[in-house]
Amino acid sequence: MDKENLFEFAAFDKLESEHIAAPRYSYWKSVWRTFFKSKFTVAVSIVMIALVLFALIQPLTSGYDPTVAPNINDASKKFLSPSSEQLFGTDNIGNSVFDAVWAGARNSIIVSFVSTAINMLIGVLVGALWGFSKKMDKWMIEVYNVIANIPFLLLAMILSYVLGAGMRSLIITMTCTSWIYVAYFIRTQVMIIRDREYNLASKCLGTGTGTIITKNILPYLVSVIMTYISREIPNIISYEVFLSYLGLGLGTTNASLGRMISMYTSFMSGYPHLFWIPVSVVALIAISLYIVGQKLADATDPRTHM
Repeated sequence: MDKENLFEFAAFDKLESEHIAAPRYSYWKSVWRTFFKSKFTVAVSIVMIALVLFALIQPLTSGYDPTVAPNINDASKKFLSPSSEQLFGTDNIGNSVFDAVWAGARNSIIVSFVSTAINMLIGVLVGALWGFSKKMDKWMIEVYNVIANIPFLLLAMILSYVLGAGMRSLIITMTCTSWIYVAYFIRTQVMIIRDREYNLASKCLGTGTGTIITKNILPYLVSVIMTYISREIPNIISYEVFLSYLGLGLGTTNASLGRMISMYTSFMSGYPHLFWIPVSVVALIAISLYIVGQKLADATDPRTHM
């Protein structure tokens, strides 16, 4: 055999030399794969989505108006127990408790989602800059110390009196100072990772502060942010219910679970379903939102992607 046929020269491919044998990794695909791995998580997610969608859609078709009492002179239409015709029964004036509960749940969900979105948007942006800038930290920490020493519920009650009842006023009340707690939380997380080697290298190479924050720091905080959101939404629902229970919050012109609970407390001895049904609905919504948020926070942690 000729020497020329003993060997075959391999072609050189520059791109082939860069090929990595490891499987391709997609962060968000891994997030959803991890999230939907648990059957319990899937079940709770279905319950949460069903509750939220039903609460948002049902009041649009029921025509329930908390400011208008039904024209019922027949006493037999009042204080009806839950049945196939009246799923949650009727109250002391003949209103459908089913319609009233879901109208109140709709307002609670809207207030909590909008307030959380505003708090997180402002809090994350300010917190990222706050944690990265040592100059900003000097005066922002003083602002935080002043606000943090004022009880939130006391401040919320005062603002509710000043601004009056209503959804817009309640959202302002829930967001006027709450964002600074988010900012302080994010500031602490940013300070933990801002001085890592890759961030120092980026700074030395002339990378802008905004690019370092958005590309190097915030992606590492996705799971932390999701954890905070999972607690923030149920907390705001609880605050809304409590303020409405005191006669503040959404007021009498808007349906409210808190106002319903306050009104129906006096009927607990004779008609306990009037009290426990709205309490159970708000608890179910808050708990399902919290569980799904926690599971999503765990799934966004890259350390769980095996």
